[in-house]
Amino acid sequence: MDAGDVGLVLIPLLAVAAPLLARGIRPVVRVPIIVFELVLGIVAGPAVLGWIEPTDVLDKLSDFGLAMLFFVAGSEIDFRAVSGRPLARASLGWLVGAVLGIGVGLLLAPGEGMVVIGIALSSTALGTLMPVLRDARELDTPFGRAVTAIGAAGEFLPLIAISVFLSTRTTPIAAAVLLAFVALAALAVLVARRMPHGPLHAFVRLTLHTSEQFGVRVVMMLVAALVGLSVLLDLDMLLGAFVAGAVWRILMARAPRRDADAVESKVEAIAFGLLVPIFFLYTGVTFDLGALLSSQTALLMLPLFLVALLAIRGSAAQLSAPSGASLRDRTALALLAATGLPIIVAVTAIGVDHDMIDSGIAAALVGAGMLSVLVFPVAGMIVRGDRDRLAAPSVRTATPGEL
Repeated sequence: MDAGDVGLVLIPLLAVAAPLLARGIRPVVRVPIIVFELVLGIVAGPAVLGWIEPTDVLDKLSDFGLAMLFFVAGSEIDFRAVSGRPLARASLGWLVGAVLGIGVGLLLAPGEGMVVIGIALSSTALGTLMPVLRDARELDTPFGRAVTAIGAAGEFLPLIAISVFLSTRTTPIAAAVLLAFVALAALAVLVARRMPHGPLHAFVRLTLHTSEQFGVRVVMMLVAALVGLSVLLDLDMLLGAFVAGAVWRILMARAPRRDADAVESKVEAIAFGLLVPIFFLYTGVTFDLGALLSSQTALLMLPLFLVALLAIRGSAAQLSAPSGASLRDRTALALLAATGLPIIVAVTAIGVDHDMIDSGIAAALVGAGMLSVLVFPVAGMIVRGDRDRLAAPSVRTATPGEL
């Protein structure tokens, strides 16, 4: 067996080990499962033990995992609850954060590299936070809606910035292509709203427990179609995945709750049971630990980036704080808003591939993102005062993931 074959065997084993480790230390502290997936990937990868080597197959599976992570995030956002003023404030906060992040980037990597750093430092990992909010029963609270709005802006707007400012096209052409995608996505949303849903829901119900699994197949078709459209237009594929999730939410909005939950459970099984763990484990495998440890500058930048994430996203998040929010709530909001990783991984990969930033800066940014996922959600929910509820989530909400 070569290193690629070994990876295909070890990745599933590590994916099983991660939740066991997470559950094992839960009585002491709740750590998101992706932290264990990242660490296990680093340990098993070339940086430490060398058991798993990057391969084309794992790379493609990792891309699918990242796409499913954004699909789930898009499908879980209740846009009616966060639209209007909450989303406008969160978008303004992202814009402020992006400007501050570019300012930090200007000091470290003048030129296109400062845009990469600015986008990374202005992102929020909504896909990571949604399960935490769900487990804490915060999704329908003013605090949870504020975090959702911040996360939606902090995950979707960076993707737009990547597509416009880091595209291989000139900026005006890239903006025109993006507008074309937005128009097509809006058309897909309009069709999803206007089309009769009754026959679709009936067919989904008929195939729930058969080999046809029509609902799951429609989900995969939506992801493939909109991700494919993004790639065809030379946009970031995550835009398509995010929009696919929003379209699916609209399609199933009026479905019987029992049927919608059944399909959601199956999709979460594919996402969080298979593809998303591969993405985080493979991120650990491909993490350039050598570039980080061999560069004193990179080691110094890691805590700088972590503090910058908290300062930039945390301060901008205050624009979205619910009316009458206490100091504890504002502090918790800042910590959750500063949680970032998937966008950081995506944008630094683009930056390194196009020689906008060096591997040391990329490793420091990704390392800061990893630490933010390890520290900020736990600290935020402890400050919020929901540690007991987080330690004992309901059976229904514990399934997807511990992400």
